[in-house]
Amino acid sequence: MDVFKKGFSIAKEGVVGAVEKTKQGVTEAAEKTKEGVMYVGTKTKEGVVQSVTSVAEKTKEQANLVSDVMVASVNTVANKTVEEAENIVVTSGIVRKEDLVNPAQPEHGAPEEQPAEAAEVTEEVEGSGD
Repeated sequence: MDVFKKGFSIAKEGVVGAVEKTKQGVTEAAEKTKEGVMYVGTKTKEGVVQSVTSVAEKTKEQANLVSDVMVASVNTVANKTVEEAENIVVTSGIVRKEDLVNPAQPEHGAPEEQPAEAAEVTEEVEGSGD
């Protein structure tokens, strides 16, 4: 019976030792896993921040390009609208070409002559008032 007691005692010590070693091994593994996860998390965070920053910069660049193009387009449309409005009032005889002053373009010597159509419209407007 002593042999069994001694054997069980030794076995018990072995199990306790194994449990301690397992506990220590699991703790070490958990620490290493934590370190690995933290490392991957940090690298991922850095990558995400870099990606977000890069996307933000590209978006800003594209927005600036689009706004520049929009401003140029709006200016072109505005200039064409003013030119066409001038043509309409001149052609309809409401205003004489000489009376129009374009601050962007200084007047050059003699004013341009009205097209034949404009002269006809002017005569009709002036003649209809009689």
